[in-house]
Parts: sequence; C-alpha cells; structure tokens
Amino acid sequence: MALVDFSLYLVTDRHQTGGRPLRDVVQAALRAGVRAVQLREKDLPAHSLLALARDLTELAGAYNARVFVNDRVDVCLASGRAGVHLPAAGLPASVARGLVGADRLIGVSAHSADEAARAEREGADFIVLGPIFETPSKRTFGPPIGLRELERARTRCRVPLFGIGGITRDRVRDVVKAGARGVAVVGSVMAAEDVERASRELLDALEC
Repeated sequence: MALVDFSLYLVTDRHQTGGRPLRDVVQAALRAGVRAVQLREKDLPAHSLLALARDLTELAGAYNARVFVNDRVDVCLASGRAGVHLPAAGLPASVARGLVGADRLIGVSAHSADEAARAEREGADFIVLGPIFETPSKRTFGPPIGLRELERARTRCRVPLFGIGGITRDRVRDVVKAGARGVAVVGSVMAAEDVERASRELLDALEC
C-alpha cells in the first residue's frame, strides 16, 4: 500500500484563484514543494472533471506528487494513478477500497473525533479533520471544532490526521502540536498573490 508521505495537503478551488488558470496555480504550488493535491471542483460536469483530473495527475507526476479526486471514485479510476478523497457523508472507505484497490490512497474528511475514528475503522489511509478554526469556506460544516477535538481524535486514531479550516502559517505549529501530521489548506494558497511563496512558507512552518 502507498504511504502518506506528505504534510501539506492542497485542496483546489478554481473560484479562489483570482482568474488565474487552476493548472497554473497548482503548478506553482508543486514547484514550491507541495506533494499532495485534492481536486475538489464539485460543480464541474463529469467529462470536464475527468479531463482536469488527468491533466493534473500527469502534471503532479512530474513533481513526484499525488492527486486525489474528491468523492468521484469513477473519475479517480479513469484518471490514472490518482487517489480518492471521500466526504464525511460519502462512500465508506471500505467500499471505496473494494473499488480502487490496495495501491491507491484513500483520504476521508471528518468533522469530529468520532467521525475520524469511524473513518479509520473503515479503512481510511489518512483523515482531514475540521474546521479547526473559523473560515468562510467551511461554515456549512458548522462552527469550528477547535484544537481540543483534534487532540481527542489523535488519542483515538493511528492514521495521519490533517487539520483544515482557517489554517495559516502562524497556526501550523499549534495544529501539529495538537497531534496532526500536517495541514490541509484552500484559500491560503489558492487565493495567494504569490502561490509559491505562500506554499513554501507553510511547508517551512511544517518542517519547523
């Protein structure tokens, strides 16, 4: 089985790029050292999503990086070597595993320690937990769960945890101290004026 060998998990949102092509933004992040990208463009039709997934998977391969397709196991399978990321209310990881096989990583979103523990039991390779802090992009998932819930999840899970929601360079240390392997980000990279610099600053914070 593939290993979770990354600490910064970039989640895409082409609506936050300020008009820049999503591919260009992702490539800038890859140049900075990002090694995991979740393709989360939920409003794209299947054929457009597949074309984008194939393109980004090929691009990421040149940087020894991984792409994870959000929710769509069919697009994951059709796009080459991509992994899949499952929403908290999506397919159980055990079902997805039967479809994608043992060689692809499966990430799962969770919004509580209980959900994280269930995702691990069902076979998730890693879990993205949040929102840890207040952030506009995660308001639909309820109020921030805070660092204590991350600490609680760490005591119940052995797979890597990634904190998401309101993550900034200055908050990385607290998130890792609470038990996360790394962090997942959207706007702090997607919307950054200098994507390479923003990505590098987050990676540097994680290394420290």
